[in-house]
Formats: sequence, structure tokens, C-alpha cells
Amino acid sequence: PFTSARKEPQVYRFGDPNLSESLVGSGLETNPRNEEDGLHKSQDAKEAENLKKTQRQNLKKNQNEGPNPNKGQNKNSGQNQNKARNQSQPKQPQPEFRVLPTAPPAQMRTRHWGLFVSFLLFVVLPFAAICYYLWGVSHDQYSSTSGFTVRQEEGAAAHELLGGIAQLTGGGGGGSDGNILYEFILSQELVQSVDATLNIKDHYSARWEEDPFFAIWPDATIEELLWYWQRVVRISYDEGSGLVELRVLAYEPEMAQKIGQEIVRLSQAMINDLNEQARADALRYASVDLEASVVRLKDAREALTGFRTRTQIVDPEADLQGRMGVMNNLQQQLAEALIEYDLLAGTTRSGDPRLSQAEKRIDVIRERIVQERLSFATDGGEDGSGTSDYPNLIAEYEGLVVDREFAEESYRAALAAFDVARAKASRQSRYLATYVQPTLSESSLFPRRWVMASLGGLFLLLSWGVMALVYYSIRDRS
Repeated sequence: PFTSARKEPQVYRFGDPNLSESLVGSGLETNPRNEEDGLHKSQDAKEAENLKKTQRQNLKKNQNEGPNPNKGQNKNSGQNQNKARNQSQPKQPQPEFRVLPTAPPAQMRTRHWGLFVSFLLFVVLPFAAICYYLWGVSHDQYSSTSGFTVRQEEGAAAHELLGGIAQLTGGGGGGSDGNILYEFILSQELVQSVDATLNIKDHYSARWEEDPFFAIWPDATIEELLWYWQRVVRISYDEGSGLVELRVLAYEPEMAQKIGQEIVRLSQAMINDLNEQARADALRYASVDLEASVVRLKDAREALTGFRTRTQIVDPEADLQGRMGVMNNLQQQLAEALIEYDLLAGTTRSGDPRLSQAEKRIDVIRERIVQERLSFATDGGEDGSGTSDYPNLIAEYEGLVVDREFAEESYRAALAAFDVARAKASRQSRYLATYVQPTLSESSLFPRRWVMASLGGLFLLLSWGVMALVYYSIRDRS
């Protein structure tokens, strides 16, 4: 950023006595070892250095000897020898060195003063204003901390094992209860209830004229009060464990504690309302199911009673077993009659009246067996019942019995569900467990002045740096 008049570089040759003086004046003294490395240790450079050393030694020797009448003669002879030696050696081109002039001292320019002034205006003065407001204007705030969680009853019946498996797979209701409680604390309904009880609007707007940044204006609406409520109430909710930590800020420690207690009370009331609604729904659904099962059981029993009235048979299976007993008895009598006939035929003459009597008895038994077999597939005829054939009769009866048994089982299940719902209704299935009661603060920890001042200063410094870089980038391009 600092500029100066450019000067042409001075050119020196190797071996020039002005070279060392210029290098000493500019702070760039040469080193014989570096010169040898720069000339790749050439033979000519070594001879020039040896010659320079010889001249220095001769000069010191002449100074030590003092005035000598033959001094001029010795000097002339030495010069002649040097000339002869120089003439005998071939002349080699000497390397050239370019020494740039030194930079002049830095000076402040107009843009530098502008950058300094902008730093004062955009960083120092706003940071000073922030610090003054935090430490000189803002009022102390006190916090009240509480912790609670939504718990459910520990014991579970055998029919609730499926619900436990659902909770293990992420389908339980604990997490949903915590989410409901989290949204309820930040809802407009709770803010209205707390304001109606503790008049928090007047409390937070009492210091509006003195501390407008951390207070709320007196004529704020319920929506604006809800926005401010989310500033003074902080909720930390862990979905894994279901723990809820609540922090409330107020200008007085007692007020902060009262607000925390009121939030806990309203949250407990909300959980109780959920329990009441759940119990009422469970009882209503169980009652509806029980009534439906009772109606189904009545219909099944009435249908079975109508079948018995129509067929005049209480139990077709028992009736069939009786008929099968008659058939078996006839078969046994027929076998006995045949045996008796065979015995008579072997001991008597033909035309014996006993043989004819045995034949008639056998024919009667066989005729009766045929009629009994026909009664299983056709109308009864003799009993006048007018029933259909026994296969269809038994099929209809079995269907009615199955309907009655199913209705009875449904009734038992509905009755058990109703009893369980009524037992659950008699106790609290979920409740709000407060593991940290709202605390009473003894010292003010808010607002966090050092944190806010540090963040404000860092933001101002970064903003000013970005603007300065943008300005210089545009200046360089233009």
C-alpha cells in the first residue's frame, strides 16, 4: 500500500571497490564464500581474491616500517611488478551485480485514515454501546429450573404384551406424551392460563421504559406475549429418556418460581385430562362391544330355540343316537329270528306252524329295518313332526350351535375387556413425575452479559473485516 518514486538500479562489476561500500550502506554486505558459490568457484575469482589479500598485506607492511627513503622506490617497484603480472594474465569478463535502492519509510494515506475511522464507527462505538447497555441499562433476571417426565404404570397384564413389543420397536406412547407436553408448554392456551393466574404481562412490561430490549411493551397482544414467552421459557426435551427440563426467567426470583410451579400444575392437569379422556373412550368402546356381543348371543339362542320348536327335537344328535339304537336292536332281533328259524327247520317237518310263525317274524323285522333306514333320509311320517331329512337337519343344528358358541365366546371376551377397562379407569395409567421441583434463585445469572458482549464484538469485527475486504477488492479491480 505504500509507494515511492522508483530509482534505476546501480550496476557494479566484481572487484569494484564501490561495490562493498554500496552493499554496506544498503545492508547487503557480500561474503567471500557466497561470491565463490555464486561464480561456481572459478579460478579467476580465486586469483582476484589472492591479489586483494596480497595488496592488503603489503599495505600493512609499509605502515609498520614507517617512513623510508626508499619507500617511493619500493612502491614503484611493487606497482611495476603488479602491472607486469596483470599484463601477463589474460583479461576475463567480470560479472555484474544489480543492487536495488532501499524502500522509503511508510506513510499514512487517506484510505488508511478512512479504514481507521470506519473501524471506530462500525466496531468500537457499537461494541461500547452494547457493553454500556448490558452493564449499565439492562436489569438482572433470575431463573427457576424444574424437571419432570411423563410416566406410565409399571404393571401390565398378559393381554398387554403386544403393546410392550410395540414400545420396544418404537411404537410406544411415552415419546408421544413427551412431545404433547412440550408443545403444550409453548402453546397459547398455557400462556393465557398463566397470565390469568399470575398476570405475567404486567410483570414483564413493568421495566419496558428502562430496559426495552429484554422487556415487553405494555400493550402487547396475546400473539406477541406468546413470542416473548418463548424467550423467557426454555425447554430441553430428551426423546430417548423422556426427561423434560424447564427454565423460566423473571425479574424477581419468587415470580420465576411461581411461574415454574404454575407450568407444572397445568401440565399435570393436562395429563390428567388425557387420562380421563382415554378412560372414557376405553369404557365407551368396551361398553359398545359388550352390548353388541349380548345382542349376538341373544340372536343365536333365539335361533336355536326356534329350531327346536319347529322340529320338536331338543338335540338332533341325541335323537339320532336313539334311532341308531333302535336300528341296532332290530338287527339283533333279526339275527336271533334267523337262528331260531334255522333250528326249527332242522328239527321239524315242513308245514309246521312254528316255521310259518318264524318266517312272519323275520319278515316283520326286515320291514321295520327298511322303514327305519328310510326315516334317516325322508320324512318321519309316523311321528308327525314334519321334519326334513336327518342330514340337512343335523347340518342346520350344527350351524346354529356354532353361532351360539361363537356368540358366547365373544360375550366372554367383551365382558373381560369391559372389566379391564373399568379396572384401568379406577387407577391412573399415566402421570407427571416431577423429579426437580421449581427452584428459587439467590443470584442473578441472566442476561449473560459476557457471552452476549463477546458474540456482539465478534460479529461486528467480522462484518467490518468483510466490508474492508470488499472495498479493497473493488479498488484493486478498478
